[in-house]
Amino acid sequence: MVSGCGIIYRQPIYQGNLLDKSAVDQLQAGMSKQQVIGLLGSPSIADPFHNQRWDYTSTQRTGRTGPVERKNLVLHFENDNLVRWDGDYFPEQDEQLAKDLRKSFGPNLAKDKKKGGR
Repeated sequence: MVSGCGIIYRQPIYQGNLLDKSAVDQLQAGMSKQQVIGLLGSPSIADPFHNQRWDYTSTQRTGRTGPVERKNLVLHFENDNLVRWDGDYFPEQDEQLAKDLRKSFGPNLAKDKKKGGR
């Protein structure tokens, strides 16, 4: 019983936007803000004083006291059209975490009411 005490699994903790690599790969200059929201969702930071810049920020930490790794994907707009983007995100971790969440919460999704003849 005591021998197992030395092995402690420390699950990574993710916060912020989960960005799908395939969605980020679809970004194109000239896209409207609505098109970007359709691909990536709402930004985590939308500064009212710099409304032509969107930040998709995420952090990862392993354990309660581990170091925090921060990544920030920044999108720049002109006249509400995407002109460029830079920065980074967690593409591999986000993809795996999204799959794990679907496995965990998939059975809890709302059922189709039309099934069963109703």
